[in-house]
Amino acid sequence: MKKLFLILSACFVFQVNAQNQSVSFKKNDAEKKIDVMVGGKYFTSYFFPGEAILKKAVLFPILSAKGSTITRGYPVAIRPGERTDHPHHVGMWLNYEDVNGFDYWNNSNNISDGMKSHKFGTIVHEQVLNMKPGKEKGELAVSATWIDSDGKGAKVLAEKTNYAFSGTVDVRVIDRITTLTALAETVLFKDVKDGMFAIRVARQLEIPSNKPDIFTDAHGVETKVPVLDNTGVSGDYESSEGIIGEKVWSTRAKWMNLKGVLDNHPINIAILDHPANVSYPSYWHARGYGLFAVNPLGAKVFSNGKDERNLTLKKGESVTFRYRTVIADKQLTKDVLDKMQADFAKQVK
Repeated sequence: MKKLFLILSACFVFQVNAQNQSVSFKKNDAEKKIDVMVGGKYFTSYFFPGEAILKKAVLFPILSAKGSTITRGYPVAIRPGERTDHPHHVGMWLNYEDVNGFDYWNNSNNISDGMKSHKFGTIVHEQVLNMKPGKEKGELAVSATWIDSDGKGAKVLAEKTNYAFSGTVDVRVIDRITTLTALAETVLFKDVKDGMFAIRVARQLEIPSNKPDIFTDAHGVETKVPVLDNTGVSGDYESSEGIIGEKVWSTRAKWMNLKGVLDNHPINIAILDHPANVSYPSYWHARGYGLFAVNPLGAKVFSNGKDERNLTLKKGESVTFRYRTVIADKQLTKDVLDKMQADFAKQVK
């Protein structure tokens, strides 16, 4: 069934042909992944290769409707010209830097010497709960367990994540709804910078930079990000509040849009926040070097100490995080994104 949305602005009428294409799944037990197909074309995979390869399950890689790969390949499928920093930045994921003193964000199989004494946690994929293809959207439900001591200790959180995938001829959409339930007597999400929902994008969608950077995490460990060739690098952020470029980092917004050119056509990647999320509108941990993240719990560092959002769950209590990601092979205007965010708020509770 064809639906036509008319989005009015002061200057023009924007028409979106919103005829959703069918969504199907292909389970690949040998490679521990579930491929997501939209309109018969590959979109992404729910990838759960195990703790020996990744310390959490991710969506990887992610392609636009025209087939452009929007995610960085490193360290799973390295491509020429990419940065090789932050090996824990893989595809699309959700985790956090400090849960009961354990770091679920920075954990990988390439820990630097300076971090080897650090306490890490691992998110272990448990099972696929539901896999439902459909004519207009496909749904995938999975469960996982957050375990401390690098996956060898106590169970801290039970995770249930519901994905909804949909798409049209030039747009792809991913809804991720994740509920975390405390298994420990008390679970503290300490207010820190690195979290919560994130994508690591392809080199072409980074913001061009002519200088090397050194990023220091909460433990004082430095990561050097060298200057690379900027040929074809065209990314730029725009927030719902009208802030652009690198200045979006640490600001609050209902949505954030990353705009660029990939394979000779425009690409927009927008992450939409939800009014029911903690501390809506959230703070954004969006960096020019390709990390695109929203962190509803990292208020202290983003506000220079003016705000603080430690979140505590008692055993059996839950918190839910809701995010919609829109990947478009075209420009998305502020009016269109405002409408998309309002629709997301109404459609998902």
